[in-house]
Amino acid sequence: MGSIVAILLFSLSLIFCLLLKYSVIYALIVGYIIFVTYGLIKGHDLKVLIKKSFEGVLTVKNILSVFILIGMITALWRASGTIAFIVYMGSKLISPSILILLTFLLCSILSFLIGTSLGTAATMGVICVSIGKAMEINPYYLGGAVLSGIYFGDRCSPMSTSALLITELTKTNLYTNIKLMLKTSIIPFVATCLFYLFLGLKSSTSPVSIDATNIFKENYNLNIVVIIPAILIIILSLLKVNVKKTMLVSIVISFIIAMFFQKESVTSLINYCVYGFHHSNEKLNSMMKGGGILSMLNVGLIVAISSSYSGIFKETKMLVLMKRYLKEFSKKTSNYFVIFLSSIISGAIACNQSLGTILTYELCEELEDKQNMAIILENTIVLLAGLIPWNIAMAVPLKTIDIGLMSGLFAFYLYFLPLWNLFLGIIKEKRKIIR
Repeated sequence: MGSIVAILLFSLSLIFCLLLKYSVIYALIVGYIIFVTYGLIKGHDLKVLIKKSFEGVLTVKNILSVFILIGMITALWRASGTIAFIVYMGSKLISPSILILLTFLLCSILSFLIGTSLGTAATMGVICVSIGKAMEINPYYLGGAVLSGIYFGDRCSPMSTSALLITELTKTNLYTNIKLMLKTSIIPFVATCLFYLFLGLKSSTSPVSIDATNIFKENYNLNIVVIIPAILIIILSLLKVNVKKTMLVSIVISFIIAMFFQKESVTSLINYCVYGFHHSNEKLNSMMKGGGILSMLNVGLIVAISSSYSGIFKETKMLVLMKRYLKEFSKKTSNYFVIFLSSIISGAIACNQSLGTILTYELCEELEDKQNMAIILENTIVLLAGLIPWNIAMAVPLKTIDIGLMSGLFAFYLYFLPLWNLFLGIIKEKRKIIR
């Protein structure tokens, strides 16, 4: 019972911070104290608990390094003119009425190619949002389309870390999983496309004004060379080069282009990498400012603190009782519904997609066979994590594209797919009972 109380207290601290608009970091610190205290009450040594929590942080060191690269690439693409060029050309070629749908489709394609939601948000997401803002499209519609698109590929790309993690956990075949994931997502995908097309057609948008496009011509050298950093992302991804190496190559090329084509000094570019891009022209600044390593600091702390929980959970075995309760509950409802519910709880507690996936699997592994469990995890926690405001799966992409949490309401794919499969799961369970 103590474990349930500890989790409830942590949940209350999260709700308290959200209602009072405090940083979720405060709730995570409180959570750390609660879980360590629980361990001490259960007779565990404080030094061991702290050591285990640091081991948990070390499991996400790769994610933290990706955050640094995201901060740098989003700043340098702005400084080099890469985003400006694509926005300038895109605004002339793309109709405002289809941009929301196009944002979803382009983010879906790139995330499938490179297998990372965060990398897609930092590249294609930023570009589409920049074009959309210039066209005065509702930013929340764009934010929702980006969230939906980046998790389409993050869920079913052969290079996706979440797909590989679930394959490892369930000991299943990656390509069998991908085939089943695509099969279970057809109707939600089509429905999402229709909803975004409807939003685009009903939105009061306008073509980009001449003033808005001229601002890029006046402040940037829009030589076609400046698009190379974006093209490299696509080419290296198709060649299956490691995502971090791909981003690093793009960063170096962006740095060089910014020096020679935009006449930026080395000092200024280093400053942009750390603090984000900014420009003396206020109109340009309102459209292009952002990025930088410091912009990732808050979400980096969220990941580090939340990941420390996993070590404490393993040491104290505090999830054992909850696992028992969930098994009993599944007999009264359905296995899919319990895994669906567990994924929301795990995503809220873990605050990151990877740990949330591991916790959901640990809580529900006895409910389904390995193959079914793999697909249900892909259809629940991998997507639902992107709808939890304090989970980095939602916080990082939205911070990267600089749009608020209300975007989650328009991330149709993230809840259409889990709810559609929940509906199918309930029907399947009822048929079993009738037989």
